[in-house]
Amino acid sequence: MVRLMGEFFSRIAQRYLPDAFIFAILLMILVFILGMAVEGASFIAMTTYFGDGLWNFLTFSMQMVLILVTGSALATSGPVRRLLKAVARTARSPSQAIVVATLTMIVGCWLNWGFGLIVSALIARELARSIRGVHYPLLVASAYSGFIVWHAGFSGSIPLKIAGADLIMKEYGGGTVVPVSQTIFAWQNVLLVLVFAVTIPVINRLMSPKNGEGIVEIDPRLVAVDDDEMPGHERHQVTPAARLEHSWIVSMAIGIVCAVYIVHYLLAGNGISLNIVNFIFLTLGIILHRTPLRYVRAVNDAVRNCGGIILQFPLYAGIMGMMMNSGLAVTLSRGFIAISNGTTFTFFTFLSAGVVNFFVPSGGGQWAVQGPIMIPAAKALGVPYAATAMSIAWGDAWTNLVQPFWALPLLAVAGLRIRDIMGYTAVVLLFSGVIISLFMLFVFR
Repeated sequence: MVRLMGEFFSRIAQRYLPDAFIFAILLMILVFILGMAVEGASFIAMTTYFGDGLWNFLTFSMQMVLILVTGSALATSGPVRRLLKAVARTARSPSQAIVVATLTMIVGCWLNWGFGLIVSALIARELARSIRGVHYPLLVASAYSGFIVWHAGFSGSIPLKIAGADLIMKEYGGGTVVPVSQTIFAWQNVLLVLVFAVTIPVINRLMSPKNGEGIVEIDPRLVAVDDDEMPGHERHQVTPAARLEHSWIVSMAIGIVCAVYIVHYLLAGNGISLNIVNFIFLTLGIILHRTPLRYVRAVNDAVRNCGGIILQFPLYAGIMGMMMNSGLAVTLSRGFIAISNGTTFTFFTFLSAGVVNFFVPSGGGQWAVQGPIMIPAAKALGVPYAATAMSIAWGDAWTNLVQPFWALPLLAVAGLRIRDIMGYTAVVLLFSGVIISLFMLFVFR
């Protein structure tokens, strides 16, 4: 039955799901119309909200470009290639490859979502390279499905925000600080992550094509070349400039400086952010590629995959601007509150967060939209702030399974389109939605 569902949704996605850029434009048009129809905003007002918000993701967009470029460049270094091969060898069949790809993302994203997003895509490519007969779109979809746990892990935006001096909690929650022991490390949250670590690989494996029918293997052009074919092994002219370009001393000099900074930064008790992940990827890439020119060429190859991020992230920033400034996000959240009580509040908060996430695909942005609404409601209904925050966090993570925004970096590395994987991730969306809903109704209290 699971396999048939996967095949059905995959056919639907292949036939009707447009390119991720068109998907973003359709969302923009929908929000634009709703802003005028529901909130009474004028045409000019909606264009202003869109235009003012358009560039709010510039910093984040550059961070995502860098995590894609530095992560991909790092993966083409000899040592990392050998490590990826070692991980890939733990799987000996297409079914095992699907399990390994899923677990890699779950573990990686629980530790840090940026790290997990890129590493899982690289593992998927290596698994497809090493194992014949694996259905590559399902393999990549399996990797992406593990992204559902990101907001329950170490880099979860909402639990980390309320663990400190959060402005929203200060204004609407009486300045309450909610430690991570009540969110990320709460037994309810850890149990839900473990449930998904056990069940989602099984769901993905059950979607494998029957008897090898309809298998699409990895495009040979995506298969990375062997280490001895990588840039840097070619002959070069013996000139002073060439010696610098191919000098391991130059790479080690900047690599050591960067490594010392990273160690000092982490020992000082600073958390792992996107910037430090990028710094780590950059430093390791420079060192492991051994020469400056070899790393430059690896980066140049990786840059070709950044078009989707550069083009689409500003659109989503504009959509978020319209949702927040028109009042649509507030109206939607209040609508769910109106039908909630002390028992169902976390459930409806989760659902509302899942809907809002389509239009505000940012954990921090979603907290800014829903936190001021949900925290006072939670206080009035006697629902713990921790449960409320994690309901929003899980809702935000849940619909990422069918929201192209976060899949773009992974798809760029994998060399696929959103329609290639979303049929399979839709099945995981349905399954995980039932599980999370049950947790919200009976466990997160």
